[in-house]
Amino acid sequence: MRRYNVAVVGATGLVGRTFLQVMEEYGFPVGNLRLFASERSAGSKINYCGQEFTVEELSENSFEGADIALFSAGGAVSEKYAPIAAAAGAVVIDNSSRWRMENGIPLIVPEINIGDFSGGGIIANPNCSTIQSVLPLYPLKKYGLKRVCYTTYQAVSGSGQKGKNDLFRTLNGDSPQFYPHDISKTCIPEIDVFLPDGYTKEERKMIDETRKILHMPELKVSATCVRVPVPNSHAVAIAAEFENEITVQDVVTALEGQDGVTVTNRPQEHVYPVSTLANGQDEVLVGRIRKDLSCENGILMYSAADNIRKGAAANAVQIAMRLIKEGKI
Repeated sequence: MRRYNVAVVGATGLVGRTFLQVMEEYGFPVGNLRLFASERSAGSKINYCGQEFTVEELSENSFEGADIALFSAGGAVSEKYAPIAAAAGAVVIDNSSRWRMENGIPLIVPEINIGDFSGGGIIANPNCSTIQSVLPLYPLKKYGLKRVCYTTYQAVSGSGQKGKNDLFRTLNGDSPQFYPHDISKTCIPEIDVFLPDGYTKEERKMIDETRKILHMPELKVSATCVRVPVPNSHAVAIAAEFENEITVQDVVTALEGQDGVTVTNRPQEHVYPVSTLANGQDEVLVGRIRKDLSCENGILMYSAADNIRKGAAANAVQIAMRLIKEGKI
């Protein structure tokens, strides 16, 4: 089996380290592995498959010979270095938001739209909350999906280590240093910056990315994104309206046939998606499936997923694995 030269950019971060963890778990066919980060982190050591690797400082010459480049170092780094990596011949899978809505750059959830990749260049990894929302919506498109409303419950790990630190800091009685309010005592309906229309950038990402991934540019979508005092794994309440009649059993049957989704829907037994069940998994858990009593053909459901794994690192690695399997890398 061919082995691939892999560059990991942002290797010392939360998602970067999870790239490596997932690759090791999946038995990724790595040939040469190079790890990159900022000057501050260069020289640190990271273990992969029992071998110690030294983190290098990222430069314009970092991608020579790379087949695949996994990026999770923020939009500014991706904007500068992702095109350099692509020009050097690497397939770039970028976890930042920089390239997601760029024309000609595929935004991929591998179970849904791996076919959007036509070869070479940059692939954008979607927003974590978008991934766990479109996976259950995709198999329901056949019922004439016409409107979606999201409410998210996003864990502090979505803010990286600073977010986790602020939760534990405030749980210990100290004042918040990262979030605008004490995250240990409240939910915060503010993720990313506010836009002139009153939505946040996070909410706008979910709206725009849902349309792009599902190939439904006119789909009516709204979102409210909320940070909650949970260490890891996001949840999303999804209200979807359809043109055609749809039953709860229709939804369950469709979701049970969808790769990447596990139906967890026995509410009378207290079995439904929660963050503690989603932690460490690469499946999206979906439950609390029921009719929306406010409209004729409406469905309500609730998803939970590990935002660092399926919402970021695992989705990126799964994209690479699918492309390798299909002979596109």
